[in-house]
Amino acid sequence: MDQENVIKKTIEFVKEVLFDAEGGHDWWHILRVWKLSKHIAKKENVNMFIVELGALLHDIADSKFNKGDEEIGPHKAKEFLNSLNVEKDIILHVENIISNISFKGGKHTQKFNSPEFNVIQDADRLDAIGAIGIARTFNYGGHKNHKIYNPEIKPNLSMTKEEYKNSNAPTLNHFYEKLLLLKDRMNTNTGKSMANHRHKFMEQFLDEFHKEWNGDL
Repeated sequence: MDQENVIKKTIEFVKEVLFDAEGGHDWWHILRVWKLSKHIAKKENVNMFIVELGALLHDIADSKFNKGDEEIGPHKAKEFLNSLNVEKDIILHVENIISNISFKGGKHTQKFNSPEFNVIQDADRLDAIGAIGIARTFNYGGHKNHKIYNPEIKPNLSMTKEEYKNSNAPTLNHFYEKLLLLKDRMNTNTGKSMANHRHKFMEQFLDEFHKEWNGDL
C-alpha cells in the first residue's frame, strides 16, 4: 500500500477508535495536532510519513483513559500499522513517539528523541496551551470531577511521574504544574515562536481569573 493510502486508512481508523472519546483527546484534537505537525515540519529535516503517522496515532489509546496502561497505545498502533504492511523500522519509530510524547511531571526525564518526535511533541504541546489548551484543561477537569480552584491547595512543581499521573488537584493547578512550563520545553524554532503567543494568552487568562476570584473586578 502506498503512503497516501496508508494515511487515509489511518485517518479512518483513528476517527473510528476515538468516535466517543473525551472532548480534549478526541478526533478533533488529533486533527489539530496533525495539521500543526505538518506546518512545523515544513522547516525541519524530517520524514513526513513518520510525522503524519505519529501525529495521527499519538493518542490512539491515552493511558489516562486506560487505567494508566502506557503500553496499550503503542501496541494498538503497531497492530494497525502491521495490518497495512508498513515497514518495521517506521512502526518502531511511531511506537517510540507514542510511548514518549506525553508530559509526565516536572521530574521526568525524556528518554527518546528524533526530529520527527520533536515536531509532533511541539504540535501536541501547542494544542495543550493557549485558548484551546484552556478549554481542554477545564473539559478534562470536569470529566474527572476535579474542583476548579482551591487556593489552599498549592501547585506541586516537582511531582514524580506517579504523583503526576495520580493527581486529583484542582484544575487551575494544572496550569502551573504543566501548561506554563511548556513554552520553555519546545523543540523547534516554529514551535517556540507559536508557543510564545499562546503562553501570553494563558497568562492573561490566569490574571483575569485571579482578579475575579478575589472580587477585584
